[in-house]
Amino acid sequence: MEEKVLAVAAGHEITEGERNRLISNYPPEQQIYMSSPQAKQDVLEQLIAFHLFHKMAVEEKIIESQEYLDMVEKIKVELASHMAATSVVEHIRVNEEEERSYYQEHQSQFREEGQVSAKHILVDSREQAKEVAKEVEAGLAFEEAARKYSTCPSRDKGGDLGYFSKGQMVPEFEKAAFGGEVGAVIGPVETQFGHHLILVEDKKEASQRPFGQVQEQIHQQLVQARQQEAYQAKVKQLSEAYGVERME
Repeated sequence: MEEKVLAVAAGHEITEGERNRLISNYPPEQQIYMSSPQAKQDVLEQLIAFHLFHKMAVEEKIIESQEYLDMVEKIKVELASHMAATSVVEHIRVNEEEERSYYQEHQSQFREEGQVSAKHILVDSREQAKEVAKEVEAGLAFEEAARKYSTCPSRDKGGDLGYFSKGQMVPEFEKAAFGGEVGAVIGPVETQFGHHLILVEDKKEASQRPFGQVQEQIHQQLVQARQQEAYQAKVKQLSEAYGVERME
């Protein structure tokens, strides 16, 4: 079945297949937007211009210039090198047994650290922190108190710090937050930044990510490692066979 011809530019028939092949070269996220009639028309206009300029290059003998010939030769070398290198690594495969073995031997890589979600109020003195704590205890919403009194930029979000794991906060703050009860206001807690009141909102215990969740990650990691190993081994082999002389 002949492909539908969309336009003829400088004697060249531009088919629907040629347009589709050009669209397929775009990144996947851009291809989504190429389905609209206007986008397809824009691609067609690109192809028309491409073939018009190619005809110009032929007519003005640009394709006979030394600059053109040098560029073609450079591209040929790069393409041949790329195809040869690809042939060395494209056969590499990893099976599920190998993936599971890696998972078992590297459990720590797939461990989710415990996390705490908390809000806080930061003030300059312990006395002020105690006064704010009294207002919260008397009924002032913690978020409102944060907006009213906190000197931390998180005040704009009601003191919300989101989830954090160990090592992300200063030690004194971290110890209080991880040791506190969910729903309880802790403090004042003194750090290098001032005095904090902390409201622990949620806790996530440390857990192990299941194999099924990380299998694709492991697969890619193993394939890339083995491809790199094969590539380096081939470079060494070719160096010995063809010779390499480094001047630096």
